[in-house]
Formats: sequence, structure tokens, C-alpha cells
Amino acid sequence: MTQAGGAAHGRLGGYELRVLLLLGLAYGFAYFDRMAMTFLGPLVKADLGLSNEELGWLGSGLSLTWALGAYFVGRWSDRIGKRKPFLLAALVIFSLCSVFSGLAWSFGSLLVSRIVMGAAEGPFLPICLAIMVAASADSRKGLNAGVVQNVFGSIIGTALAPVVLIMIAQAFDWRAAFFLSGIPGLVLALLIWRFIREPMEEQPATEPAVKEPFGAMIASELREMRGLMATRNIALCSLVSVFGVGTVVIGSIFMPLYLDGPRDIEPATWSRIMSVIGFSPAVGAVSAGLLSERVGRKLALVLFCALFAIAPAALLWLEASPVVLAMALFVSWMGLGSFPLFMGVIPAETLGHARAATAMGAVVAVGEIFGGFALPPLTGRLADSFSLDFALYAQLICGVLAALAALFVAETNPRFVKR
Repeated sequence: MTQAGGAAHGRLGGYELRVLLLLGLAYGFAYFDRMAMTFLGPLVKADLGLSNEELGWLGSGLSLTWALGAYFVGRWSDRIGKRKPFLLAALVIFSLCSVFSGLAWSFGSLLVSRIVMGAAEGPFLPICLAIMVAASADSRKGLNAGVVQNVFGSIIGTALAPVVLIMIAQAFDWRAAFFLSGIPGLVLALLIWRFIREPMEEQPATEPAVKEPFGAMIASELREMRGLMATRNIALCSLVSVFGVGTVVIGSIFMPLYLDGPRDIEPATWSRIMSVIGFSPAVGAVSAGLLSERVGRKLALVLFCALFAIAPAALLWLEASPVVLAMALFVSWMGLGSFPLFMGVIPAETLGHARAATAMGAVVAVGEIFGGFALPPLTGRLADSFSLDFALYAQLICGVLAALAALFVAETNPRFVKR
């Protein structure tokens, strides 16, 4: 371990705190860009004349390229032992894609901008978490990963985003909201380039000596994926990822539509509800991270995955005021505190830091392909054919299945494994 790496494992402060702050802000605005379509969806749908299924495809297309980028670019990062260049490229590309989303004139042009954004944002999280885990003390890995992904991600991407984006859209239009949301990522790219070092703790897992033919490279990657899925925890975390991503993506797309439609709540009110529950993942991330250090990763994962089922159940069956409804949704959205565990900490502790980005990327890829890509268009078609209730039933079922799959994950917290 280098001197810089060793210093990162002392008290919280200095470089570790700097990495936490900059990566947290970067992921927060990455998630801000991704969630912009969720909160602007009713306005975009009305202006461009989109159907529920087409809205589902916008989320689905982004999820597919997010998945492919997460695995293949994460794998590429591990192979050459570099993190920072990929992080900077992702920041610039997805920020520009937000601007291009505001220029869209049809469903097709908007879909293209979201697809390219997904390819850039996909590898961002696993590489971001790989840098954060490498810079963190052993006792703070779970907590720091949760803070990066869910504290900053939720406060910026789901708490501030609905209020800021709807306010800009009402003052100007939805296109202006997309334009402005791309600016922070470009600023943070400059700060990360200047103030974050390339992690140097471990050598790359493999050293490609020669350039492989394309067919051989694809076969090699498929073997690598099969090998990863042969590892119990990676396979189970991937299954949790399918249902976890599925319930969150479906909820993100259709909950605002349900609040705006069947619940008949005014946009200013439902945007505030979404803003309030946007702080929930931050509470969930800190709670899940701390709990995973005290009682183990597995129990924390099961408990927080189970919370996902509350939101769709409340929207379907709870006849209450917007305040009470917001409270129920707040508790449910704390389930996002499970994401840093099954996407980051558990895969990294299972396979080690040298293969961390590959492991995390595989879990993200499987979840985004089967949960984020496959489910939203199908859910949207059911909503178009029948009612929006069907979207919430799908969200509910995915939440329950995520908790059931988490029951079979093996413990990885070093303190409990030693026992």
C-alpha cells in the first residue's frame, strides 16, 4: 500500500473528506440529471404528446446503456488499473446529454439523448464507489459508500431536483430546466481533475499483453460474467439489484404520474411531496450504513429492502392527506439505503478492491438490464391498457422480491465474518 493509500485509512479528514465531498456532489448531480425526466415527465408528456409506454421506454433506454456502461467500462477500468479518466469523461458526457435532452423535438430525439446519458452515467457509480472505498478507513467503507450514493444522491437528485426543476419549468419551460441541470457536472469535472488523485492501492487485476480480436474479447467478457455469477454473493446481489432497481425505476416514472392523475394532487403540492421524500434516501443511507457496521450487512440489507413495498401500498390503499401520504412515502424510500450495500460494499468485500469496479458493474448491469430496462415499458403498456394501478402493483411485487432475495446473501462485514 502506498503512503497516500495508508493515509487514507486514518481518521476522517483531509483527503478522505475531500474525496467524500467531491464524489458525493458529482454523483448527486449525476442523479439530478437522471431524475430530471422523472419530475419533468408530466410536462414533457403533455408537450410532446407521449404515452405511458413511451415514458417507460425513456427510462428503459437509459437503464440499458447504464447497465452496459457500468459493466464494460467498469471492467475496462479494472483491467488498466485507472479510475479517474473514466470518471471525468462520464461527468462531461452526461452533463452535455442533459443539455441535448432540452433540445429534443420528438420522442426519438429525446430517447437518443437519454440512451447516450445512460452509457456515460452507468460506469460513474461503480468507479465512484471504487475510488471512495479505496480512500476510506475499513470502519467507514459502508458509511462512506452510503453517503456518496444516497446522502448526496438523494438530497440533490431527489429532494432539490423536483422543486428546482418544476420552479424553472414554470418560470420558463421544461427545456430550460434540462439546460441548467447540465452545468454543475461540468464544474465538478474541473474540481475532480484538480483535487482527486488516482487510487494506487492495488495493481490492476489483469494486464492485457496483446489486443484481442473482437469476438475473442466478447467471449472473454462472457466468461468473466459467468465466473462472477458463479460467486454466490455476486449472483444474489444481482438478483436483489433486479428487483431493487425495478421497484425504484417503476416508482420514479409512475409515482409522479399517479400523484398528478388518480390522486389528483396539484403539481406544486406533489412536487413538494417528492422533494420531502427526496431526503429519505439520505436518512436511509446513513442508517443502513451504520446498521450494517453494527449488525452485519445481511440484516441491514433485508430490512431496508423490505421498506420498498410501503410506497406503492400507501398510494394504492391509504386514503389520507398529502402530509400523511408524504410520511408513508418517506419511510418507504429509505429503502434506497440498501443500494450502496448490494451494489457497492458487499460485492467489493466479496471479491476485493482489485476487482471492485468489475463486481459492482456486474451487479449494476444485471439490475439495470432486467429491472430498469425490461420492466418499465411493460409496466407502461399495462398502465395504458388498464390503469396506473398496475404500475404500482408491479412496484410493490418488486419490492417484496428484493427483500426475499436479500435473505440468502452471505455476510461480508469483516467483524462478523471473523466471528
